[in-house]
Amino acid sequence: MTTRRAPTISIVTPVYNSRGCLEELHRRIAATVTPLDADFECIMVDDGSVDGSWEAIAALHARDLRVRGVRLSRNFGQHYAITAGLDRAGGEWVVVMDCDLQDRPEAIPALLERAQEGYQAVFARRRARRDSALKRAGSRLFYAALRVLSGVDIDPSTANFGIFHRQVVEAFRGLRERSRAFHVLVRTLGFASSAVDVEHEQRFAGRSAYGFARMFSLAVDIIVSQSGRLATVSFGLGIVLALFAFGYGAFLMARKYLWAYPVPGWTSVMVSLYFIGGLLFINMGLLGLYLGKTFDEVKRRPLYVVGETIGLESGEGGV
Repeated sequence: MTTRRAPTISIVTPVYNSRGCLEELHRRIAATVTPLDADFECIMVDDGSVDGSWEAIAALHARDLRVRGVRLSRNFGQHYAITAGLDRAGGEWVVVMDCDLQDRPEAIPALLERAQEGYQAVFARRRARRDSALKRAGSRLFYAALRVLSGVDIDPSTANFGIFHRQVVEAFRGLRERSRAFHVLVRTLGFASSAVDVEHEQRFAGRSAYGFARMFSLAVDIIVSQSGRLATVSFGLGIVLALFAFGYGAFLMARKYLWAYPVPGWTSVMVSLYFIGGLLFINMGLLGLYLGKTFDEVKRRPLYVVGETIGLESGEGGV
């Protein structure tokens, strides 16, 4: 078995039903990175596509051996696909980017230049996001909640696109929890980071797999996994309500016995009952979320399963 020579730059991109983007993606990556006079590889991770994306990756590899492919056994999700690529990336510097060309390959030289100024992680900061108003609003709300509930302060104009030193990649690979958001976990590692302003383009082909329900589920998953502060907030709310109920009860008793004012009837009782009942269900659901995350972690199942690879030695990386 021959040993693959470590490249200077590895480019990792998750692929899901994006066959129409891959030819143009490869052309623009090669045109951008080749002039840097640095060996590079492009690892495309097929995350259970059903549109022929894997065949397109194989065709690109047949023409350019710098293209390497990883095919997951099913759809695991974008951040798991990124992890599969990082587990196999050998470059001193690793670029993570989406394959739909909203992340412009032409920004890679600027990212590398900033990184060589002494930063181990450099994120691409989108000047103007080419997403729907609903998606932009949801993103701002998510990052605001994440900042308050977990203390992780992330610029909402940044995402996965960026360049990362080998040291950052190895540290990230040591994080094997199931709740994964690449750019959030990298921020928690604490390496020196910076950002470069880049243009954000329209999607080249296809459509996003992230609908509102999937985005909401991912946001809840990240917030719950990054901090236990939600439980603290819930506990504090319970104390406030208990104090309010005690004070209101004392007020009603004082009105009755000191001023002979009749106690309100069933309306206030029913409103209070529904209000407290709703809060109890919320708290029970919150407890269930934390227990569910703990259950997922203790099972110790692999983050992903590889079906086959192209251009990578058998057994390289791991599940």
